[in-house]
Amino acid sequence: MPHRPIAFVASHAPSAQDALSSLTKRYSNVPLDQAEVIVALGGDGFMLQTLHETQNFGVPVYGMNRGTVGFLMNEFTQDDLPARLDNAEEEVINPLVMNALAADGSMHEALAINEVSLLRAGAQAAKLRITVDGKVRMSELVCDGALVSTPAGSTAYNYSAHGPILPIGSGVLALTAMAAFRPRRWRGALLPQKAVVRFDVLNAAKRPVMADADGKSVRNVVSVEIRSEPDIRHRILFDPGHGLEERLLREQFV
Repeated sequence: MPHRPIAFVASHAPSAQDALSSLTKRYSNVPLDQAEVIVALGGDGFMLQTLHETQNFGVPVYGMNRGTVGFLMNEFTQDDLPARLDNAEEEVINPLVMNALAADGSMHEALAINEVSLLRAGAQAAKLRITVDGKVRMSELVCDGALVSTPAGSTAYNYSAHGPILPIGSGVLALTAMAAFRPRRWRGALLPQKAVVRFDVLNAAKRPVMADADGKSVRNVVSVEIRSEPDIRHRILFDPGHGLEERLLREQFV
């Protein structure tokens, strides 16, 4: 029986390029606009890139790990790929939208599947004011930075900054501080997924801050607004029993 049309994409890593060549010969490779499923070969960084670049095609993405990090990826094997795709479990992720205003007056919009982070860009700590849904919740946070994370991204930068791991489908975002100096040891907050978070950079000229959304950076920001985007749905496929919910649970019992 013919399998669903597959579009293979791969990172520049030699192992990913070798896999792309072998899989194309074995299963053929169709253009993205003709695919019913996309197979991404690489690590988590390439998976995020693929999800961003293919979001308008509306088809699910199945990752196979050919990189160094593979939280969003499945185990690599060339055998029985059509059957694995047919039996895979689908997770749907909504990204964050970042709107960052720079000191020169320019506005920058970017999407983030994992997190939006603000980081000090100079020798001195950042000073941030935090507003949630139009209400100031913290008038001054002195820190190395802060981030807002989705459940899918909660085991990445957020977890390294001692933020909480969030279950998929929890409807919650994590707001996590990095090296908070004042309030001392403030660990952040859990927010409803529909919350709109705004950071205002205090004394931005003396204490410059950069903002980053999944690797897309904006320097010298003066304010950043972050919200979830329910109209964008990233569909990710996982082998049965190895979906994001299971991986997030397993990460907490290592």
